[in-house]
Amino acid sequence: MEARRSASASAWKSGHGRNRLEMRRPSSWWGGLWREALPSGNGIVGAAVYGGVRAETVLINHAELWHAGLKGQLPDVSSALPDIRRRMREGSYMEAKTALTEALAEREYESKREVPLPLCDIKLTMSAPEAFRRYRRSLDMETGEVSIRWESAGASYERVLFVSRRDDMIVYELRASGDGGTIEAEIGLMPHDKADSSPSIPPYVESSAETMADGEYLYYSATNDDGCDFGAVLRIIPNGGQVVCSGGKAAISGTDRVLLLIQVFMRGDRAKDWPRLAQRLGSVAFSYEELLERHASLHRPLFLSAEIRLGREEAERSNEELLLDAYEGEGLPPGLAEKMWQFGRYLFISATRADGMPVPLYGLWGGEYRLMWSHFMANENIQMMYWHASVGGLSELVPALFRYYEGMIDVFRDNARKLYGCRGIFIPAGTTPKVGTPFQTVPVILYWTGAAGWLAQHFYEYGLFTGDRTYLKERALPFMREAALFYKDFFEEGEDGYYRSYPSVSPENTPANFFPPGPKPLAHPMPCTINATLDFAIAKELLTNLIEGSREAGVYGEELGGWEAMLRRIPPYEINDDGAVKEWMHPHFEDNYRHRHISHSYPLFPGKEITRQSDSVLFEAFGTAIGKRLVIGIGDQTAWSLAHLANLYARMEEGDRALECLELLARSCLLGNLYTVHNDWRSMGVTLPDRKAPVQLDGNMGWVSAVQEMLLYVSPKLVKLLPALPAAWSNGAVRGLRFCAGSISLEWDAEHGTFAASLHAERDASFRVKTPPMFAGCRWRIDKAGGGSTGGACEDIWDVSLQAGDKLQIDRNGSGKEGVSG
Repeated sequence: MEARRSASASAWKSGHGRNRLEMRRPSSWWGGLWREALPSGNGIVGAAVYGGVRAETVLINHAELWHAGLKGQLPDVSSALPDIRRRMREGSYMEAKTALTEALAEREYESKREVPLPLCDIKLTMSAPEAFRRYRRSLDMETGEVSIRWESAGASYERVLFVSRRDDMIVYELRASGDGGTIEAEIGLMPHDKADSSPSIPPYVESSAETMADGEYLYYSATNDDGCDFGAVLRIIPNGGQVVCSGGKAAISGTDRVLLLIQVFMRGDRAKDWPRLAQRLGSVAFSYEELLERHASLHRPLFLSAEIRLGREEAERSNEELLLDAYEGEGLPPGLAEKMWQFGRYLFISATRADGMPVPLYGLWGGEYRLMWSHFMANENIQMMYWHASVGGLSELVPALFRYYEGMIDVFRDNARKLYGCRGIFIPAGTTPKVGTPFQTVPVILYWTGAAGWLAQHFYEYGLFTGDRTYLKERALPFMREAALFYKDFFEEGEDGYYRSYPSVSPENTPANFFPPGPKPLAHPMPCTINATLDFAIAKELLTNLIEGSREAGVYGEELGGWEAMLRRIPPYEINDDGAVKEWMHPHFEDNYRHRHISHSYPLFPGKEITRQSDSVLFEAFGTAIGKRLVIGIGDQTAWSLAHLANLYARMEEGDRALECLELLARSCLLGNLYTVHNDWRSMGVTLPDRKAPVQLDGNMGWVSAVQEMLLYVSPKLVKLLPALPAAWSNGAVRGLRFCAGSISLEWDAEHGTFAASLHAERDASFRVKTPPMFAGCRWRIDKAGGGSTGGACEDIWDVSLQAGDKLQIDRNGSGKEGVSG
């Protein structure tokens, strides 16, 4: 076993090449080159590198720079609810569907979503005496460094860039080497290129844009629609040679190395911010390599907080090669599955920080002035962004999600009162940083009441994984209580003693018997229903966690009885004639399998209410519902829905089906830089045939979660090791994934029958452990923190109690002899 430990440690150390994306082409999406750029970011500033040889663009964005929104004053239309419910009880669903929308329109209510505003472009032009050779474009995910390399006329050229997490600046260097290799370039800052985005630059940006060059500095600024300036300052530090400024640009010549330092500002004043940033940049005395290491010392520990290896070491291959293999449909290459897990984590780390904004759908790299679906959408999308974080060891970045929604809590209380006459909070599915009132005044959004309860899952999970009792008491439970208070007022008790939830939406679906004849559109013809299963699944989880957490924290004792009574009034899930869990618990609504949302599967995933062990009948019925979505509605899927299905199949312990979903995603919705897009724009029959195919990084994050779910199931009461291991992943290793009280490492080799696991407890915990069925005959040992150990033969599933510092070691060495891997 010691030899295996050493080999494993060596594999982790030598894995740096596996943490790279390598490409042989620049961005190539006509009219939207930003879509295939390589991203770097420090959690608040993002830089997207296009990769052209002669003419290069680096798009710069700031997480808090948004525009074009309008926060409307929501009128009190709560008096409409009784009439809406009366119509629904009478079966007049189409009339009830538009009632709230019409009530708002009659009061002339209007809100508009904000969209991210591109900050500026770095535009670089380099001389090219001969055609390029040996072009490479790469991203080192371990450091966040983007590199563009090529050869020309016997010389080698390289441009490298990263966004520093330590020094809050973009660091960019141009290099030349070999015979005759010199930098001959022109550089400038300017508004994001309107030729590469649609629609064009807003008039308030275009009319106010100003560039200036002075000595070794370039300046850019424009004014947003709020009257505040935003912009950037760039400092040029050549290694000899000459810098000549003219017309707001700088010409660089006669040098082999040029360091460029860029800092940005927003919600500012150019007269003050330009000299402030120039002074700060002027004080920087570090080299590129020193600045990179300063940044990497913060970025690298986040990226390497967990590691996964799928399959044996193989020659590194470019993105293009991996994608071509996937496109053949002969099975997803393990190297691509692993690379996508790493890339999703990289995007998450680079796009957020604990005290910043949540991860947007486009990350920090969107390149249009009216990005489609760029708001924070909480009927699945933003939640999917965070599914992976706790088990993946990235809990420290999650508080940005809480800060965002807590910051609008008063607006959400107002929404609940004025829309529905309820206490507590109503969070619209869509929000933007300054607009928490509904801006999508359509039934499919207005009538969906589950956003706050679903988000509460993340609040509570953060407390479980960090053990932060102060956070639980002062932030998670108060938010959860607000969400429960809304349900207490909104739910109506029926004659049978169970709650009714109406109007009710199962995002973003319409029952099959309410679809018009003919081809089914992407729109939402009739989402207004009674008792969507998701409503009760969310409420049940919320109340269960609220009761458990309140007892743990010693708060809200006088309210526990009321919450327990609410739980008893939630109706049980129902199964239809197909043997599938119903999406709507009301006889007037028929299941519609042809849809991308799979909302009613919530108790299986992302919830943890239903497992094979807790309720085998419902477990199988959820599996039937999931299977019909993929078999009947494969042409109705999206990247994120395929990722969702992969997570669900992992919970079903069907690893090969989970991997099949990821393979379909890879064949249909991956761009060359491995961004996921909403759908296959090429109309190949696997997803919705929409030509727009907007970038949506929730598919990337959902992939991360699916890989982790195949390798590990975690709840406070149960840990399953390799619960859904695909046959293609016959060997591999995991380091640094998390259970609720500590960390987990795994190694396995199905060919040789070996398996080893180590669970290191950081806090006291009692739970059950389930070992992989394909590795029967394991033995366990607990090495106590205070010394000594106990051990024995593993059962299929057994109870474990660990104290802080204890290590549970599980091992099967292929011959049935006891051994332990650390």
